[in-house]
Amino acid sequence: MLTVKTLNCRERGAAARWDAFVAACPEATFFHRSEWQGILEDVFRHKTHYLYAERSGDVLAILPMAHVRSLLFGKALVSLPFAVYGGIASIDAEATALLVREAQTLARQLGVDHLELRHTTSRNPDWPTQDLYVTFRKEILADEEANLLAIPRKQRAMVRKGIANGLTSTVDADVGKFFSLYADNVHRHGTPALPRRYFERLAATFGRDCEVLTVSGPDGRLLSGVLSFFFRDEILPYYAGDDSAARNLAANDFKYWELMRMACQRGIKVFDYGRSKQGTGSYSFKKNWGFEPQPLFYEYCLYRSDSIPQNNPSNAKYKLMIEGWRRMPIALANWLGPHIVRNLG
Repeated sequence: MLTVKTLNCRERGAAARWDAFVAACPEATFFHRSEWQGILEDVFRHKTHYLYAERSGDVLAILPMAHVRSLLFGKALVSLPFAVYGGIASIDAEATALLVREAQTLARQLGVDHLELRHTTSRNPDWPTQDLYVTFRKEILADEEANLLAIPRKQRAMVRKGIANGLTSTVDADVGKFFSLYADNVHRHGTPALPRRYFERLAATFGRDCEVLTVSGPDGRLLSGVLSFFFRDEILPYYAGDDSAARNLAANDFKYWELMRMACQRGIKVFDYGRSKQGTGSYSFKKNWGFEPQPLFYEYCLYRSDSIPQNNPSNAKYKLMIEGWRRMPIALANWLGPHIVRNLG
């Protein structure tokens, strides 16, 4: 008989069973790991609902969710905030269907505007789907030079320019340097920064599976940085930031080449360039690296909403807010930002 239970990640035995399933399930991602529950609750103060279905003591499907409540953006039950992937990971169709029903029941009980499941494949084709995001994934070849030659000529020239400019990369245990680049970068784009303690918590929680790489110029100036996650045989560069001088020195291309080169040396098989909004600069950048977009299926069950929410910078109604944020002193933006962005994941 199938039963549904709720995870408390602080119960080590239950968390270990959950994570053993994540490690073995082909549909699971880095964002299905149990540690995210504690991060969402402690850093962002979101109430979580991590459901799993089991039969005879065997976990067959999991669904991590968080209840996001905002005066500005409404109430939602999301799998999963601050994650590009989420939704149900399952090895059993019956267990999948049961968790969908349980999630819908919970959403109605909580009185949310919508339930959002961030799947990599279509799971609920009768639900409205956000046609906005894609992901970019590509195999890392076993030979370093072959990976360089696989980059299209124009972008490969930018990598070589970064090398010629004497740029160097370092795996940095201190997230502070990275955070300064990240916070300055998002501020220039007019969006709130996540809190520094979030990045410190990521590093402390995931250990070797969370790594910061920074790029410096020949004069030692910090130019660019990226925080990446490792899962199975994949690397996922997830948060990034660049100094204003990085562009002219090709530091951004050099950074991702160094990340790919080091991943190749470590035997990593897949480079997951992550999510981008269609029609944006990051979308074009990844295409120029020879990656092809793959659709993401962010599926919504609507309750108090008439349409899918558009809480992203592409929404024209946020244009004035973005312009105002760019003009705000960065110290004030870094203080105020976490209070806003916690509801935008």
